[in-house]
Order: sequence, then C-alpha cells, then structure tokens
Amino acid sequence: MKLAPYPEYKDAGVSWVGSIPAHWPEKRAKYYFKEIDERSQTGDEEMLSVSHITGVTPRSQKNVSMFKAESNVGQKRCQPGDIVINTMWAWMSALGVSNDDGIVSPAYGVYRPRSNQDYDNYYLDHLLRIGKYRSEYICRSTGIRSSRLRLYPDKFLRMRVACPPLDEQKTIARFLKAQDRLFRKFIRNKRRLIELLKEQKQNVINQAVTRGLDLEVRLKPSGVEWIGDIPVHWEVRKAKHLCEKIIDCKNRTPPDGKEDEYRVVRTSDVKDGKLINDEITWTTEEGYKIWTQRGAPQVGDVFFTREAPCGEACIVPEDMELCMGQRMMYFRPDSELLDKEYLLFSIYGPIVRDYISINTNGSTVGHLRLGQVYSLPIAWCPVEEQKAIVTFIKYASVMIDAAITRAQRDIELIREYRTRLISDVVTGQVDVRGIEVPDVAEHELLALVEDSKGADEIIDDELEMEVEE
Repeated sequence: MKLAPYPEYKDAGVSWVGSIPAHWPEKRAKYYFKEIDERSQTGDEEMLSVSHITGVTPRSQKNVSMFKAESNVGQKRCQPGDIVINTMWAWMSALGVSNDDGIVSPAYGVYRPRSNQDYDNYYLDHLLRIGKYRSEYICRSTGIRSSRLRLYPDKFLRMRVACPPLDEQKTIARFLKAQDRLFRKFIRNKRRLIELLKEQKQNVINQAVTRGLDLEVRLKPSGVEWIGDIPVHWEVRKAKHLCEKIIDCKNRTPPDGKEDEYRVVRTSDVKDGKLINDEITWTTEEGYKIWTQRGAPQVGDVFFTREAPCGEACIVPEDMELCMGQRMMYFRPDSELLDKEYLLFSIYGPIVRDYISINTNGSTVGHLRLGQVYSLPIAWCPVEEQKAIVTFIKYASVMIDAAITRAQRDIELIREYRTRLISDVVTGQVDVRGIEVPDVAEHELLALVEDSKGADEIIDDELEMEVEE
C-alpha cells in the first residue's frame, strides 16, 4: 500500500501541524463546539474515565482502584459526540470524544458539537489526541509547573481545529479502523508469543529449583503437603535459617531529594527479577539515614516486596547508595548456605509462589507479615549444586530472553508506526481517499483489545486521583 500526499496544501493555524490540505476548512474550536455544564441529578449514570491512551471509556471496563465517592450527584453529564477534557492533564492528551452517555468529574471540561454535520466522532477523537495537538495544549495550558498545567475552556475554544469535509472524515475513519484491526492483531499475536515464552522460561525455573538437574534423582516427601516431593538429599528450610539478615523498611516518609542524591527503591521499582529505572524517587542524606537505621542494603542482597505487590524480588545492583521505601525488605544470604541468585530464582519458583498465595489468600491487599517473610520456604540443596542450577537456568534462558526481547521490540516499532500513521492521516499529510479497505465494526476492535491495558489503567487511575483529591 503506497500512500501519496494531497495535490495542494496550505499552512495550518496550529504551527505544530505544519500544513493541511488546501481544501480543508480550519477555524477556532468555538465555531465548532460549545462548553456544556449539565449536572447529574441522581448520580446513576455510567461513570466515564479519561485516559491519554484510550480516550473516554466507561470506568466499568477498567481496573480503577481509586477512592470512589459515596454519591455521584453533581457530576458533569456528557453524551455521545461530546469532547471530554481532563483539565489538569490535557498536556498529556488526556481527552477524547465520548461514545457513551455518562458522567465525569466536575473538574473536567465537556464540549458539545454545535452541529452533527461537522465531525465524525472517530476522526475527531483521533485528531485531538495526536502529538502535534498535544504540543498546542501545552502552550495553551497555564500553571507553575508541568504537573499542574491546566487547559481552561477559553484557551481550548480559541485553538484552531482542522475540519475536513464530513465524507472525507468518514473515509479517513474507515481507513484507520481497518489499519487498527491489523495493528491490534499483530500486537495480540506478539503478546501471546511473549506469554508462551515466559511460560517456557518459568517451567525451566520451576523444574530446576524443585527437582534439580538430575532427572533420575530419587525423591522423598518434603514434609509439607502442598510442596510434595523433593530430591532425597534436599531439605525445605526457612529463609531466616539461610540468611545473615532479613531487614524491613523503617515505616516513615523521608524528605524528597534531588537527582543523584540517594535513591529510594519502592515496591513498584521491582518487577520480574529486575530493578526498574522508569521513575526514580530520590531522598536526602537525612532521609537516607532515616530509612537505613535498621541496615543499608548492600550489593548482592536480594530486595523483596511484601505488599503492593507482594513477592517481587531482585538482586541489589552495583549502584549508588540505595535505601528502601515502605513495604520493602532485603535478604542477605549466608554465602556458605545460600547463593543469592538461587534465592532469587526460588522466590519466583512454585514453592514460594504457592506459599505467598496461601498466606495472602482472603486479604484485601495481598501482603506478608514479617514473620511470614522470615518463614519463606526454600528448597535447599548444597551451595555448589545451587550454583550449578543457576548456571543451567541462565544458559537455558538466553535464547528465550532474546526471543522475548525481539517480540517486545516488534510491538514498540508497530506502535510507533501506528502513531505516526494516525497523525499523518488525520492531518492530511497523506491522502487515503482512493484506498479501498473493508468496513470494520467497533465491536471488532473491542474484541482485539491488546494495548498495554495494565499501564493504561494505572495512568488513568493517577489522572482521576489528581482531579478528585
């Protein structure tokens, strides 16, 4: 499929867009939309959520864990075709066109089309959320810092908006839906592949940390019914008997620090055996002293999260001086009894996973008490055998990890291409009017939901919390 530009262009009113097709009208948003402030009398309408990833969607379709008000009376009402803007997070493109009747936070902006002949909802939703318009929202927002920028109605309504002929918008929408179906199928299949590869790797770990490397080894009852049999020369030992120290975080909130001072490792920073560097929290020297009164983690210790979430772990890296946030712990293995990497693999093995599941079952937020962490069961064997098991797991995982990385990169690349394609099509950088594509119903796209669901739910939850606090 070869995409060509339109025959003639003109400068766009929004400088970030550059140019638009010469025959496309472009006016200030106030000519197309008006602000609406209708309030719910009963609070019984569907609560809608606004995200920079999925736009406006029913909150019932998301896993939002934020505090919910006792009553939704007085929330703003909106209807299909209305634009809903999260005033505080418009700079992140947290806005979109609603497909549903519902209610949203009173702090949001709701804008209704003056005519139903101006815009196709699907086209408009994608147009307003492209990166080029996001730059305009940032410029028009006011606030003392980026996290407190607000896009007020008068600023939004003065912004110029492209408005292609309605039949052309429908053609663009049909093209984008057809392409989106292909993108979603591709990403869904890659995600399935990643899950299968992760299962394969987990099977390698499970076998190695519960049975060892000798397939002919004799087994014996472990003495714990839910653990089952273990190799005859192995034992099930508690973590406290295999570690020099097991230290938990001091339950205080230290002062915020500047970058490159002292890093605070939070439970959200530890995932799948790794320390994640997405959003780093810093503290001062004073805060570091507060949070290391019980002991500072050292290189080779194993971090462990006992809540939110429970059971993630990673080895403390050679890094700057680290301290632990709330609900964090670390193990310091006795090197003569327990290899640190074997401990890490064991934490993600079936014995510890089952132990966590049993001991957190029924709790509102899964967590382990200190005594339960001390009693974490480890399938123990001599250290030399532990090291051989670690070597085997690493070797067996090399090709699996490489395949996972390739699949993840494929997803990133196709998303980048999709973002660029949407932007080019809705701003008329390419002409899709002569391209034949099949019609795609909305339910077909919903059936192919694949798109970073967890991340979107977390971000959306944060957006809602900012407004409702």
